[in-house]
Amino acid sequence: MKLEQFKVDVPQAALDDLHERLARARFPEQIPDAAWDYGTELEYLRDFVAYWRDEYDWRATEQRLNNFEQLTTEIDGANVHFIHARSPEPDALPIVLTHGWPGSVVEFLDCIGPLSDPVAHGGDAADAFHVVVPSLPGYAFSGPTRERGWHPGRVGKAWAELMAGLGYSRYVAQGGDWGSFVTTQLALADPDHCAGVHVNMLAPIPMTEDHTPEEDDCLAGMASYNEHDSGYFKEQSTKPQTIGYALDDSPVGLAAWIVEKFRTWSDCEGDVERSFTKDQLIDNLMLYWLTTTAHSAARMYYEFDKGLKGGSLDLFSKLTQPVGYARYPKEIMRTSRRWAEAQHQISHFADMPRGGHFAAFEVPDLFIPDVREWARTRR
Repeated sequence: MKLEQFKVDVPQAALDDLHERLARARFPEQIPDAAWDYGTELEYLRDFVAYWRDEYDWRATEQRLNNFEQLTTEIDGANVHFIHARSPEPDALPIVLTHGWPGSVVEFLDCIGPLSDPVAHGGDAADAFHVVVPSLPGYAFSGPTRERGWHPGRVGKAWAELMAGLGYSRYVAQGGDWGSFVTTQLALADPDHCAGVHVNMLAPIPMTEDHTPEEDDCLAGMASYNEHDSGYFKEQSTKPQTIGYALDDSPVGLAAWIVEKFRTWSDCEGDVERSFTKDQLIDNLMLYWLTTTAHSAARMYYEFDKGLKGGSLDLFSKLTQPVGYARYPKEIMRTSRRWAEAQHQISHFADMPRGGHFAAFEVPDLFIPDVREWARTRR
């Protein structure tokens, strides 16, 4: 596997163009007192866009990314960008962390240091990891995919090749959102080398004839998501190219499409900036905007749907590896421990006190110790 060093180096012209587009933004009207009922709220977005235009500093984030070793390689015909943080501890356990939509590698920036060098962050050397954080094919610095079929199963096989190419003969994997699917698919594809997986999203699949009140709540949450919050899924799984024109041409459209999800899916009680700063939200948006990959990221939904219907994606084979599951209270898909244990060999179950869909990004103070605790059984 050929590896090439990668540095983020955005031309100033691209930032100037973004500034001009933000300055020329056209905003739709909003029904009085609509708040967020119809989608992203107008006055919030106006304020957000003004901050993005006048105060946000991309160069600081660019430097932060470049403080990590970043590489690219080609796997199965696709470009793959990844952060590689080798631990100073010789017995560190390799781990691959996988993001989802509408996230990116920036979700893990606060976690990479503590996971790879716990001693420098007040932790124990025995908890050290060699950390690999790839950008999904079609996302951000991996660039757009250029052929059909990049669903989570294919990505899982690509990650197995990536870890082998890095010389890791035994490793573990963690993910949320698409990352939870990729992580389990990786475990299926590479059982001889992937020693365990940890996820923070599991769908509430009824695995028993009877339901507990807790399980009814999980099903009700899934039903509410399907009824009120899954329109993006339908659009991106059927006509991703159509929405892609808007997302890749309008930074305001991109912000409206994505920030609303961070608000809805986080533990913020309606105030997204209780969970994420504007800078964090914009950092994530910038990875889509600067690489023009919102359209190809959306294609993951189309490929997922076609993979399920066509039989190239298997979500129902049971893993042979033990599985860790962290259940965050505002996660969009949650299941009970007994239903999780009916699906997988659950070796670690953590009911988290706060946090939502973007756990590593929103509550790294909970995410990091939980991943450490789970991994102690896999070392």
